[in-house]
Amino acid sequence: MGWMHTARFLTTAAQLHHLPPIDVPEIAFVGRSNAGKSTCINTLTQQKQLAFASKRPGRTQHINLFALGKQGVTDAVLADLPGYGYAKVSRSDKLRWQQVMVNYLVSRPGLTGIVLLCDPRLGLTELDEALLEILRPRVEEGLKFLIVLTKADKLTRSEQAKILSITRLQAGGGEVKMFSALKKQGVDEVAQLLWQWSHPAQAAVPAEDSGTQAAPAEAAPRQDSETN
Repeated sequence: MGWMHTARFLTTAAQLHHLPPIDVPEIAFVGRSNAGKSTCINTLTQQKQLAFASKRPGRTQHINLFALGKQGVTDAVLADLPGYGYAKVSRSDKLRWQQVMVNYLVSRPGLTGIVLLCDPRLGLTELDEALLEILRPRVEEGLKFLIVLTKADKLTRSEQAKILSITRLQAGGGEVKMFSALKKQGVDEVAQLLWQWSHPAQAAVPAEDSGTQAAPAEAAPRQDSETN
């Protein structure tokens, strides 16, 4: 979808209070380190380095925001949260970031949807399941939720069908999509779903005809995301 290709860096922050207020739908991408989050974002937006990995995995812990909208007008925002679960990060750093992420997920006012990236060869881990439990109250209140099973090209069709069935049982009301950046599998489906989340009143109208509204925020120097 052309709408996703309009993504541009907006701002970065290490703490929630440094994030600007956003008055348009915000969709967060979360997942374990090396789950393919940066690759997924870059594939959806057709930009090779919009989201990129830190050379020191687990060390950079910032939330990066990307604006979406045609003609430079923002009608939605993507939030790229650093990957979690990297073993070489100190316990104090892990605890600090986990608290920031939990606070973001439960209290960010404009949060409309969550995209959880998962390597289907590993399945949902304990950390992923803990995140699902944190999200459950907001999902029950209407928060959109999608599990993207990345690196689908590494599985056979029968393996894909099996992991899809298992993950749908674990998704707790969320949707599940297979995704391959290499084979472009699931790219259009995920992009269309994110547009629908951001434009619920226009979901039946082609994205090219969707309206836009501005979000007050100025771009700031960006920070790397954790390895994905």
